[in-house]
Amino acid sequence: MNWDRQIHIKSPDELKIMRQAGRINAEILATMKNMIQPGVSTADLNAAAEEVLKKHGCYSPFKGYSQPPYPASICTSVNEELVHGIPSKKRILREGDIISVDCGTVFEGFVADSAMTFAVGKISPEAKRLMEITEGALAAAIDKMRAGNRTGDISAAIQNYVESRGLHVTREYTSHGVGRQMHEGPQVPNYGTAGTGMPLRPGMTIAIEPMVMVGTHETRTLRDQWTVVSADNSLTAHFEHSVAVTEGEPLILTVP
Repeated sequence: MNWDRQIHIKSPDELKIMRQAGRINAEILATMKNMIQPGVSTADLNAAAEEVLKKHGCYSPFKGYSQPPYPASICTSVNEELVHGIPSKKRILREGDIISVDCGTVFEGFVADSAMTFAVGKISPEAKRLMEITEGALAAAIDKMRAGNRTGDISAAIQNYVESRGLHVTREYTSHGVGRQMHEGPQVPNYGTAGTGMPLRPGMTIAIEPMVMVGTHETRTLRDQWTVVSADNSLTAHFEHSVAVTEGEPLILTVP
């Protein structure tokens, strides 16, 4: 993907717009949580997400993105699918599945980007632990989103949290700046060394997204040219928030 690596420092007024975009994104994910159950198709989820966007006069930055153009407004990645799963009427959720829903909102020219992994009915202890560790890695990374820290502190927090618990982080897909574009600078891998990388400054906004796999850090892309799965077909999870660096505590933009 050809991302714009330029870093854009947001003003307080721009952060207010991004915060509103984030609230809409949070509403989409809340809608997903209420819908997800055995028998629901991933196309149903996409349609519901589009209804929320339409209600707010917004649109998804995902639809039509890149080449080949991404065909939906959300990504729905089930079980071994790590990211970029394409919604389909044929993909029916089953008891015991886990599904990662990644969504974006463009509101007044600014993008919010967030994701959550959900349980479909009763899930295995392994799947529950995977979800808890991935969400914990996100919290650990957000805690490093402070002025004076560096991007490597975020990367190291994710890697150390996950790998110390015996799971694996992706090497190919990263956290990234977000703002007027879905992908801005800086690029922030899910692995790295604390104290290295770009200094964090107030007004920087980053979509932090740990992507975690049970059996391997390696991935492969399916024939649809979008869906990324774990190379060994082991379970995967994905949690994401768009977060702003401030003079004080990190500001999570994509919460209600």
